Amino acid sequence: MESKATAGGDAVIKIGDKTVNLPILKGTVGPDVVDIRKLYGEADVFTYDPAFTSTASCESQITYIDGDAGVLLYRGYPIDQLAEGSSFLEVCYLLLHGELPNAAQFVEFERTITYHTMLHEQFDRFFGTFRRDAHPMAIMVGAVGSLSAFYHDSINIHDPKQREISAHRMIAKMPTIAARAFKYAVGQPFVYPRNELGYAENFLRMCFAVPAEDYKVNQILARAMDRIFILHADHEQNASTSTVRLAGSSGANPFACIAAGIACLWGPSHGGANEEALNMLREIGTVDRIPEYVQGVKDRRYRLMGFGHRVYKNYDPRAKVMQRTAHEVLEVLGKRDDPLMKVALELEHIALNDPYFVERKLYPNIDFYSGITLNAMGFPSEMFTVLFALARTVGWIAQWKEMIEDPSQKIGRPRQIHTGPTERAFVPIEKRG
Repeated sequence: MESKATAGGDAVIKIGDKTVNLPILKGTVGPDVVDIRKLYGEADVFTYDPAFTSTASCESQITYIDGDAGVLLYRGYPIDQLAEGSSFLEVCYLLLHGELPNAAQFVEFERTITYHTMLHEQFDRFFGTFRRDAHPMAIMVGAVGSLSAFYHDSINIHDPKQREISAHRMIAKMPTIAARAFKYAVGQPFVYPRNELGYAENFLRMCFAVPAEDYKVNQILARAMDRIFILHADHEQNASTSTVRLAGSSGANPFACIAAGIACLWGPSHGGANEEALNMLREIGTVDRIPEYVQGVKDRRYRLMGFGHRVYKNYDPRAKVMQRTAHEVLEVLGKRDDPLMKVALELEHIALNDPYFVERKLYPNIDFYSGITLNAMGFPSEMFTVLFALARTVGWIAQWKEMIEDPSQKIGRPRQIHTGPTERAFVPIEKRG
């Protein structure tokens, strides 16, 4: 990857009697960055930044977020424009290649993905090794990691063609694996993909079809699913993406790296947030309990799940699209009068109008609306993070690919402040007090 960062002067730091000049780099958009790579060598000090909230670990051309302005761009394109006018596979091509495809390129890409959706037949035996009550995310971590055992012809990370094949395989096979994790959890037989169906259509059919009767995918639901995938496709250097990059920096194969990302995403503070938001709605239960719960939030007795965001200090741009999608799904499924949905809609109304929430910028985020939508579509809450992983796979792959192709990248090795014991002599056990 060719660097696009430009020089913007120096930052001068005085440490004791030493003066260190550190270059300031400018990206195409966003804050300037102080390049501290030479700081340790010249001044014998490290920087300290728990959770890396003020540290850029890489240069990237994929996704840009301005949390204060509520902006999310994929390769420069606003997320709302892509969600409304594009398709998930088109967005996959954009994230992987940097530009939207022309008609011929898209036809070829769509065909490639479609004809990679099948899994090796022996792979299905792998699912049977899990307990019947295994969490679908546990199955996802194991299943995706095991892909390297079935497709070892595409794990040479130094071969651009093999990198491309592994990318196509994971984008194509992730819906099949996710649907099988769902079917295994509910005790139903696996459903094979159909080549005449689109990406989201195929996934919904593999999840909800049964051999006993034909299944016709509702196009509004398919479009909603496709939009959900677009909204979750990438989100800059979050915890799971950073995990994928860090794993990849060691030279690990791409399937192992994506499995690592899925494991990180499983955490309730990351991919599990939409499940937590739905659990909150269930805890509230009925509309008449909302005032009591809201007051509990104000009194700091309860946490308001699905509101506010670590990055966005404005309205999450994905949430605006997800809000419209949620209402479309509720309408077509006739679930606007569902008690749980009534709680969600009333809580949404309060959050958008109550000064307490407005002043603190606690807007509903994408997790609040996606939990409502996926629940209405028939997915149990245990599947929410699985769907997140399915969608985020393309972002992880694009970030991994960019990292592999960046000549400045090397194996990750964060530093630390050691606050434990200094050197001390070993004492044999019989002499210890």
